[in-house]
Amino acid sequence: MTRFAAPIAEQIWDMKYRLKEADGTPIDQSVEDSWRRIARSLAEVEAEPKVWEDKFYGALEDFKFLPAGRITAGAGTARSVTLFNCFVMGTVPDQMGGIFDMLREAALTMQQGGGIGYDFSTIRPKGAPVAGVAADASGPLSFMDVWDAMCRTIMSAGSRRGAMMATMRCDHPDIEDFIAAKSDSARLRMFNLSVLITDDFMAAVKANGSWELKFGDRVYHTVEARDLWNKIMRATYDYAEPGVIFIDRINKANNLSYVETIAATNPCGEQPLPPYGACLLGSINMARLVDRPFEDGADLDEELLDDLVATAVRMMDNVVDASRFPLEEQRIEAQNKRRIGLGVTGLADALLMVGQRYGSEEAARQTEDWLKRIARAAYLASVHLAKEKGAFPLFEAEPYLESGTMRAMDEDVRDAIRENGIRNALLTSIAPTGTISLYAGNVSSGIEPVFAYSYTRKVLQKDGTRTEEEVIDYAVQMWREKFGDKELPDHFVNAQTLAPLDHVRMQAAAQKWIDSSISKTINCPEDISFDDFQSVYLEAYETGCKGCTTYRPNDVTGSVLSVSESTEKAPSDSPKMAKDAGAEVVYMSEPLDRPQSLEGATYKLKWPDSEHAIYLTINDVIVSGHRRPFEVFINSKNMEHFAWTVALTRMISAVFRRGGDVSFVVEELKAVFDPRGGAWVQGKYIPSILAAIGGVIEKHMVLTGFLEGEGMGLKTDPQADVVNISSAPRGKACPSCGQFDLRMVEGCMTCASCGHSKCG
Repeated sequence: MTRFAAPIAEQIWDMKYRLKEADGTPIDQSVEDSWRRIARSLAEVEAEPKVWEDKFYGALEDFKFLPAGRITAGAGTARSVTLFNCFVMGTVPDQMGGIFDMLREAALTMQQGGGIGYDFSTIRPKGAPVAGVAADASGPLSFMDVWDAMCRTIMSAGSRRGAMMATMRCDHPDIEDFIAAKSDSARLRMFNLSVLITDDFMAAVKANGSWELKFGDRVYHTVEARDLWNKIMRATYDYAEPGVIFIDRINKANNLSYVETIAATNPCGEQPLPPYGACLLGSINMARLVDRPFEDGADLDEELLDDLVATAVRMMDNVVDASRFPLEEQRIEAQNKRRIGLGVTGLADALLMVGQRYGSEEAARQTEDWLKRIARAAYLASVHLAKEKGAFPLFEAEPYLESGTMRAMDEDVRDAIRENGIRNALLTSIAPTGTISLYAGNVSSGIEPVFAYSYTRKVLQKDGTRTEEEVIDYAVQMWREKFGDKELPDHFVNAQTLAPLDHVRMQAAAQKWIDSSISKTINCPEDISFDDFQSVYLEAYETGCKGCTTYRPNDVTGSVLSVSESTEKAPSDSPKMAKDAGAEVVYMSEPLDRPQSLEGATYKLKWPDSEHAIYLTINDVIVSGHRRPFEVFINSKNMEHFAWTVALTRMISAVFRRGGDVSFVVEELKAVFDPRGGAWVQGKYIPSILAAIGGVIEKHMVLTGFLEGEGMGLKTDPQADVVNISSAPRGKACPSCGQFDLRMVEGCMTCASCGHSKCG
């Protein structure tokens, strides 16, 4: 039986990928059972299922090939789920009925577990006239709020995934509102946002020229291109969004440019897709393929790599036929083009094993060489499949060979495609692998550097207590097993010490042989200057990247998982606790005592569908000179509300009296969506009366100083459950386990304590 490389790997398997009965009884008794289930399912479409089942099992064995989470969790389960990770939905029409048809399609897709991407550039700007109704348009952001509420509802119904991507062109009249949307951290929480940047816009930025914001044939505004660029940069500097997508480059480099135009990506950006396009992902675990790690002459086993790639391509091609699709349009799109996204994980660990420093010019060249070999092997495998099973239906030899990655491919591969066709239109992509990299023994994620050599993870036990365990990077663990306490070599670097431009160098090197795109986060230090920060994006554009996503610790989204480097032996990257700064760690286990009298305020809430107003009284307590909410009373003459208002009064008050970070109460209430519909209140869509109550509580917290600003997080509070003397923002709690161990990995917040990731 396979021994998991780390306790966290077994926990991730059991929690996310192990097949169980509805009551939690395990069906997969071991990880071998999971591999066999996946292999058997994907071999069923073959003429000789048993032969290919064994071959597929061999690829999965020892975590060498890692299908994405949808496949690992769903294949062979007979459940009504899609095996595709993400979709770009249909083009949003600029009329009300069509917009809500798109909302329905999005809900159906997310219900089956698929993340979605949308281009909202097709909706007319705010204030534009609406013919026939004597009204002005509310603009795309108002409809994005509706999508956001829908996504929260799907998640609350038990779906594991709630990721969405929204894009908007840099010439849309509402682009400035789009850029600023995430300044309110409570708004559009289910979306990642990216601006579609054109080559013309970049030329205007360089020339310091003007830029027209237009919709259809009408120019609404003219701005300075550099001013608009600075607004994008300032927003992502201040609160990590929006990202940037170089959309003209994506379309020019697309193998299918002769039959499709792309305007959006999947939620994490590694798959630019046409309307109804689907993203199918899997990763080669580079860390498992290094021969003689840490020794002279250590290198990748290239023959093993070629064989593994060929098997992985066949497995992923079979997923196209084995998967369910939420919508018929998605099935047709997938089968017409048979797009797959084969990528890598464990790249940084593999570089450490062969003695190269991640981010160096040598490591970039090695990365380019390895990924070219993967691309070549993948294309040849797909040609072989075309000879056996036929080319993808929309294949046309000459336009295909003169587009995208094909122009740079070796001539023997081009000749083989010209003669036999190719089974899969696009083959390579580098996806977020945060969860599956943990499952594979905490290998480095995707093409990211090692985040931390080790860190302390809090584990929830059955009795409700939490224990701590050290989680060690896969390559560092191998080094320790091989050399004991011997000091790590100088080429061992991690994300905490890496210069931002080193990240860009690696992304640009990888992009040359990735025919789709790459999900990667460029971590920037909090004290990076604004000019240096902007240079990261300019360098990404100049060196051929298809997009750029950075993460700088900030007051809105908080900081990434804090780590500290030990000066002795192997670095120890455990989270910094408050006591490092001389403070005690205080855990609130008993409720705060109630004084005889409290100060508070009463708020009147009028909900459009209710005849009687709701009155909220919120009382505060003073603790160490700081005012914090202590109790809530919710009352109404409407007796239909009686039971739930009493329950809410008692539950919220009980939470407040425990102290600590209680801002989650606001977040949870604001996320409640009423299936009967919400209401527009003061120009903003509120998804339910409970969400409205959450908004009132949030307003009170801001007015009393408990929150620094709407959606801006808590002020330092000496009675919080963990006292933090550091000036660094604490960040958000994980929505799965509640721990403050979220870190940005490949464009997705990932929890170091439980492995939860918005991107699966």
